[in-house]
Amino acid sequence: MFVRDLWYFGCLSSELKPGQHLHRELLGQPVLFGRDHNGKAYALKDICPHRGILLSGGEAQQHNGETHVECPYHGWRFRTDGSCAAIPSLTAEQAKAMDLTKIRTRAFPVHEDQGLIWIYYAREEDADKPPAVEPPKLDIPEGEKPRLVVRDVFNCHVDHAVIGLMDPAHIPYIHRQWWWRSAKSVHEKEKKFGPVERGFTMLPHTPSKNSYLYRLLGEPQTEIRFQLPGLRTEYVQAGGKHFTGFTAVTPTNENSTAITIVVYWNHPLIHAIPNFLLKTGISIFVGQDRDAVNAQQVGLAYDPKLMLIHDADVQAKWYFALKRAWDKHRDTGEAFRNPVKPATLRWRS
Repeated sequence: MFVRDLWYFGCLSSELKPGQHLHRELLGQPVLFGRDHNGKAYALKDICPHRGILLSGGEAQQHNGETHVECPYHGWRFRTDGSCAAIPSLTAEQAKAMDLTKIRTRAFPVHEDQGLIWIYYAREEDADKPPAVEPPKLDIPEGEKPRLVVRDVFNCHVDHAVIGLMDPAHIPYIHRQWWWRSAKSVHEKEKKFGPVERGFTMLPHTPSKNSYLYRLLGEPQTEIRFQLPGLRTEYVQAGGKHFTGFTAVTPTNENSTAITIVVYWNHPLIHAIPNFLLKTGISIFVGQDRDAVNAQQVGLAYDPKLMLIHDADVQAKWYFALKRAWDKHRDTGEAFRNPVKPATLRWRS
């Protein structure tokens, strides 16, 4: 159903202050993201193993220098590594007989960098093994933090969200507005692609002149990278400055996908644009994708046979091939082989 043994976007660093936690649903499972009282991020399965209530409904407390998450139902306390620290209802005699080391909720590896908190989601049987790959890292200047965030939810399986966002042929029909594209601006395009780690990239190129916003930046160079499990990053460079848009396409469950767009920049022209205008533009753009994908679900409910064609749908084909290759690698232990080969793709958009 979902790709495992990879790092997923969890939440923003700014969403968690010391001693705070929040609830997320990820890959069909509840996850508690927290920050201990010393400032270190952590993640736990958001289920109390006693009676199944969400731990995130309780408080994060300090006990002897440790952060404990207290269950709101019976007060059981769990350390940030998932181990049970206390069961208040036990008498002194019962506490001596109870082995608390056998009681725990699952703890996930987390990594915090560039204003993002990542969670490594392994298969259940590999939950205690160290991460198989390094956490993602954006190719932006050191120390940069998010300047703008846009969130949305697509009511679909993650696969339809991913290929919907990478689809180049829908742009003149779904994103038709004066500040981006118009029906009259459609023309033939040719882009070169190549493989990257667990993904592919549209190699650096001068972006299309039928985009008004790109023209404002002068003579920019753009590269668009995609990596499993659902990470899309657009790097725009102009005059030694950058505008970087990172999009995390994260499965909530099999019928819902969270879209998080995080934008970084140091380009002076972007500084001059009020944040609310930029956020409004991005929100409109992703909202149009959301509406299209949500409308698609009506037809998909009839389980039609679908088509992927050359060249406009090749990126979608690569996505499914990458998923198959990664699953084979994790199932068999064979080295991962990226199925993407250098290619030049052409389409009208």
